[in-house]
Amino acid sequence: MRNSLRSFLIVGLLALLAACQERTAQDMTPQDMTAETLGHYCQMNLLEHPGPKGQVFLEGMPAPLFFSQVRDAIAYMRGPEQMAPILIVYVNDMGAAGATWDKPGDGNWVAIDKAVFVVGSHREGGMGAPETIPFLSRQKAEEFARVEGGRVLSFAEITDDMVLTPVEDGADPHLHGEDAEFESRLRAMPKKAGG
Repeated sequence: MRNSLRSFLIVGLLALLAACQERTAQDMTPQDMTAETLGHYCQMNLLEHPGPKGQVFLEGMPAPLFFSQVRDAIAYMRGPEQMAPILIVYVNDMGAAGATWDKPGDGNWVAIDKAVFVVGSHREGGMGAPETIPFLSRQKAEEFARVEGGRVLSFAEITDDMVLTPVEDGADPHLHGEDAEFESRLRAMPKKAGG
């Protein structure tokens, strides 16, 4: 009797230990944007910016990091600044029914490695930089590229310089109206010798 009680206690303790070590699975279901959804870099409401978006799920984080542009999400993936390991990244499928440039859609999230991308088109993303535009369908991506320019690439074919290189036009993409005009006038002023 004593041995069976001892065996029972050992089995019970092992089961308890296993239960304590068991980790709860992290929910990685893509989340739709709301009026409270802010971009990771810009801290601005994403619904106020056109173009496709990205969301990055990090290990141990209950909510994803959202990005105003897909280009920024890819840059984040390739940069050294992650707070935790990346579990999955989702992007808007711009070929989905109802997805438009001004409203990239809800419920049309696709894993980044399942998408193809139009790179080098005439379209700018939500923060005014060139965009890396995701599509689940290669055919829809090719149709978009015929109209808007650019080339269709898989995620693996996107090079670092396509997403990490600063915008070259010299203008700050965050400036609009009078601020952009003032910056343009400053750049046009002749430089003083030695200055």
